[in-house]
Amino acid sequence: MAPRILIFGTGGIGIAYAYIFSRVIPTSHLITVCRSNYEAASKNGFTINSAIWGENLKFIPVVVRSVSEGAELDPSQHFDYVIICSKALPTSPSTPKLIKPAISPSTTIVLIQNGIAIEEPYAKLYPENPLLSTVVYFPANQTSPGVVLHSEKTEMLHIGAYPASSNTDSATKFAKILTDAGATTKVHADVQFERWSKLVVNASWNPICALTRSRDAQFLHSSPDATEFVKDVMLEIAAVANACGYPDINVDLVAFQLNRATARKLPGVDPSMYVDAMHGRNMEVEAIVGNVIGLAKEKGVRTPLLRAIYMLVAGLDDSFTREKQ
Repeated sequence: MAPRILIFGTGGIGIAYAYIFSRVIPTSHLITVCRSNYEAASKNGFTINSAIWGENLKFIPVVVRSVSEGAELDPSQHFDYVIICSKALPTSPSTPKLIKPAISPSTTIVLIQNGIAIEEPYAKLYPENPLLSTVVYFPANQTSPGVVLHSEKTEMLHIGAYPASSNTDSATKFAKILTDAGATTKVHADVQFERWSKLVVNASWNPICALTRSRDAQFLHSSPDATEFVKDVMLEIAAVANACGYPDINVDLVAFQLNRATARKLPGVDPSMYVDAMHGRNMEVEAIVGNVIGLAKEKGVRTPLLRAIYMLVAGLDDSFTREKQ
């Protein structure tokens, strides 16, 4: 029998993975929780334009406004997977609590979110449920409600159990659904290395670009010291990763990640925090930057540059909250 899946968070990534699942799972088994894009999605479904799979690909899963509504569609049927694709923002109630109506003893929870140290709230609330942590490389943006552009031939999901375990059964089972649908996955006994590897980029470029209102290549051209500054911030992040037990987050990896940006032509890429800041939206400050600062304090690692960046970007984020009040 086809698995029954609920996707919480239908921005670019959520819609893109809903499309992938729809290639092998009946849309009646695919429930998508939509908020700002509910009207468009409930009327027209979703459309994805992909550099890999093709243009104008339309599909219509089940569209609901809330997790509770999705759970009430058929109370006799459990969800095999609840997949979190929303941004890792502090909400009230929290996302772990919001998904509770959809969680049964056999439900696997999957986090497709950025950041570090984001899993523990789920692990504490659902200690008996399999919990998968993932790292996604999939440049998909929602260009209008329910419509997604996947403009690059990049698509990979790194998957691992949380906490790290040599038992990869749940991760392998989930990965097979995706690979059967034509997606690319890699299963890890410990996926946290992949989280730190991506965080070297995210925790540096995201806040720097948001604060300077610049794309990455634009910032590098703004000052003769810009490249060295970004490198020093990345090295602070690497030092925290080392203290947490990941020595391979090192100088070579920092050089590799920095070289990706220095090789880009102007204006460069626009990280998610930059996009959110330009639209006056709240950013994933704590998940991407604040949690690194917390781990640094816990491990006794000095991060003066990253700490300053965190204070500034947290202040910027708070200004967006004040504007909405």
